[in-house]
Amino acid sequence: MEILYVVGISIGSTVLLSFIFGTFLSNRLFRKNKTIHREKAKLIIREAEIKAESIKQAKLLESKEKFIKMKQDFEEEANRKKNLIISNEQKIKQREVQISKQQEKVKIREVELEELGRNLTQKKELLEQKMLELDSFNKEKIQILENISKLTAEQASNQLISTMKNEAETKVNSYVKDLVEQAKLTATKEAKKIVIETIQRTATEHAIENSVSVFHIENDEIKGKIIGREGRNIRTLEIATGVEFIIDDTPEAIIISGFDPIRREIARLSLYRLVKDGRIHPGRIEEVVANTKKNIGDEIIEIGERTIIDLGIHGLAPELIKMVGRMRFRSSYGQNLLQHSREVANLCSIMASELGLNAKQAKRAGLLHDIGKVWPEELEKPHAIAGMEIAQKYKEHPAVCNAIGAHHDEIEMTALISPIVQVCDAISGARPGARREIIEQYTQRLRDLEAVGMSFEGVEKCFAIQAGRELRVIVDAEKATDEQSSKLSFDISQKIEHEMQYPGQIKVTVIREKRSVTYAK
Repeated sequence: MEILYVVGISIGSTVLLSFIFGTFLSNRLFRKNKTIHREKAKLIIREAEIKAESIKQAKLLESKEKFIKMKQDFEEEANRKKNLIISNEQKIKQREVQISKQQEKVKIREVELEELGRNLTQKKELLEQKMLELDSFNKEKIQILENISKLTAEQASNQLISTMKNEAETKVNSYVKDLVEQAKLTATKEAKKIVIETIQRTATEHAIENSVSVFHIENDEIKGKIIGREGRNIRTLEIATGVEFIIDDTPEAIIISGFDPIRREIARLSLYRLVKDGRIHPGRIEEVVANTKKNIGDEIIEIGERTIIDLGIHGLAPELIKMVGRMRFRSSYGQNLLQHSREVANLCSIMASELGLNAKQAKRAGLLHDIGKVWPEELEKPHAIAGMEIAQKYKEHPAVCNAIGAHHDEIEMTALISPIVQVCDAISGARPGARREIIEQYTQRLRDLEAVGMSFEGVEKCFAIQAGRELRVIVDAEKATDEQSSKLSFDISQKIEHEMQYPGQIKVTVIREKRSVTYAK
């Protein structure tokens, strides 16, 4: 036990000594670190003081520079204002000197005006005295003249005025007479000059409208396809279009003959589509011709729109545009109606400009002057009156309507442009080779020939072909039998003989075709 006690005491002493020694060492290290940190703090404080002193000096220097700059700016501004004040003072002094001089001049002028006023007063008094003397003198003279002439002053004045009036009227009448004589001498010359200049400034085609169209093909092999087996294709084409197809030895060309331009155009377009497509047989021919007849209306509208755009005419009614396009397929004495109307429109515009009138209105009237010739219905009244009524229906200007109706003297001319339209129409129609009355008579005879055929019951179509030597009549198979067709051919020929005059003979061909169509569903 004692040994254990001694060992325990020894161990405790050792631990205690170790603790005391550790405490001593830690205290010493703490004091040393504290001294080191104190020195670092002093060093940081010293550096901060040095830096603060440097910043302070920089700020002081910057403040001094700003102060010096502000002082300089202030001194410059003060000097500028001072100079400005000095300049203003000098100007004021100069102005005062000028005002003083002007005041002196005003005073001098006032003195002069006062002197002038006194002189005027004296002259006025003198003038009044003279007027009184003259008045008394005039009264005495007037009294003497009245006693001599046995007339009062008023009577003498009226007599003098009447005499002067008569003399003035005589001179005026003489002057007017001279002017009228001079105008008569120069009017014809000036009118001819305007007409000649107008014609020279308008160039148009002079070729007349023919009754045939030429269809060009790439090679002659196509002619066989167009003719078809035993001529069935060309026969179907002629029946569907109402024109004659002349296929002869002419190289690379097929001639389409017919007096109606619209039929020839339908035939030409249909043949073009058939050749382009390559399928040429009766069924296809009838289909293409039917479609072309529907599309020809669109082409007519397009021609009308292109015409009014070329002429610069605006605001035309759609129906009038369509009728203008229809002019392309109408001729007057062999002259194409659209070309004639365009030429008249240009002539009217130029002539109206030369005369100082409304050129746009004159051009509009010139284009529409023959619009009555393309009215789809048959009218018994003159085409000029019909055209005027059509223009009035579509709200055209009254001057334009009067020019249309009066260009053949059917009505009285009330607008200034009416005689211009009449003159220009005559100029266009009078060009050498522009018109041929024989063609107009020929075309009218063919129309009358077709009208005779259409007057019979059961007739669907009627076409005059071969220059009027043949009348081809298409009848409805349901309304006419074969026996009735034969009788119809005889009746038509008899009516032609009794009602028409024609050279040679006319062949009447009645075609009756029975078709049975059934659809498999």
